[in-house]
Amino acid sequence: MTPRNKNFIITIDGPSGAGKSTVSKKIAARLNISYIDTGAMYRAVAWATLKQEIAPAESAELEQLLRNIKIRFQAAAEKNLVFCNEQEITAAIRTPQMDKLASVVSGIPLVRKALLPLQREAAKDCSAIIDGRDAGTVIFPDADLKIYLDADISARAQRRLKEQAAALDLQSVSKALADRDAADSSRAQAPLRRAADAILIDSTNLDIDEVCEEILTRFFARFPESRL
Repeated sequence: MTPRNKNFIITIDGPSGAGKSTVSKKIAARLNISYIDTGAMYRAVAWATLKQEIAPAESAELEQLLRNIKIRFQAAAEKNLVFCNEQEITAAIRTPQMDKLASVVSGIPLVRKALLPLQREAAKDCSAIIDGRDAGTVIFPDADLKIYLDADISARAQRRLKEQAAALDLQSVSKALADRDAADSSRAQAPLRRAADAILIDSTNLDIDEVCEEILTRFFARFPESRL
């Protein structure tokens, strides 16, 4: 199922808690295409720096880590398992500590430079949906369809609270999201922003299925031959 007899790219950018990962996985399954979680790649680097006790800043040690790191995804039922250097880290990278560390790591130019070719290579020979913060602005600026998925911070905090097993309260989760938004939007390299040609979808009052249908409606309107 590919429009215009070629592979295609859909990007979904937006802040934490807007529903990017869940929506991307569902659409990937519906269209039978690959799902690439760029945020998980930064989280994997953050996890590796913590494991190897390397400070999250440009250094010879970080450069060495990036030269040798192996990150891969593996579909399992409805999950997208993440492996770093052959260790399964899916749950380990979804903690408040990793939220903060990933935000720091993703702002390091050395890290972004190292991961960019890996992110592009993952979708080189296939149709894919890419979830991230700069997927449509930096990684795939010529994507076939760009979505910017947003929601108010209260809705995002409620969703994130349900996702995380740690004993947290809504206020602390909201503050963590606000801090992450500020860090992602203000970093010098590849800041979080909506691409000029991205379609804005506000998921505050929409459930996951409604968001998916909105995106699929946009996709099929642009590529009606993909319904065949």
